[in-house]
Amino acid sequence: MKRIFVFSTIGLAALCFSQSTPAEGNSEANKLARQGSEAGKEKNWDEAVDSSRKAAEMDHKYAPNLAAALQQRATASASQNKLAEAITDFDESIKINPKSASTYEGRAYVHMKMNDFEKAFADYSDAIKINPNEARYYQYRGYILEMKGDFKGAMADTEKLLKLKKGDADAQARKARLETRMKNATAPAPAPPPPAPAPNKAP
Repeated sequence: MKRIFVFSTIGLAALCFSQSTPAEGNSEANKLARQGSEAGKEKNWDEAVDSSRKAAEMDHKYAPNLAAALQQRATASASQNKLAEAITDFDESIKINPKSASTYEGRAYVHMKMNDFEKAFADYSDAIKINPNEARYYQYRGYILEMKGDFKGAMADTEKLLKLKKGDADAQARKARLETRMKNATAPAPAPPPPAPAPNKAP
């Protein structure tokens, strides 16, 4: 468990989402979008979201800026263990931009911290649909499948991971472990041990 959270934290920290440069158009919306972008650079996530939201309400073409600001704030909230707030922002960001694999990955990380592995599994599956060549999505989903006892499913994800990252040491170790667990799962149950001898009676 600890290992997957370390990997996930690294993956989450790497999600440096840059907001798109505000385009020309509605001057007030453009001004707000620029304010949101500047606030994001200063890591003032509340201001970034607020300004970006106002810009998007005035002109829908700024919606991607809002999705990016929400994703940034969600990532910051997750790093501060504000998990419910992070989920709320990830949810809204996905509604605006449902094709962002990194947003699903970020939300999956938070679901894992909340021990909601079913939702984390669903998020990694959605991320894979969007970006099927990202190895770490298979790594994390395979981990969840192994925890659930779905060794065949975990093996399939591990094999895919090894195709994308040939020679990956962690994937090779997992494959060996899964092979052993699958073999033991199909082997006949061992005979029960003999009963323990009765303790000697005191003289």
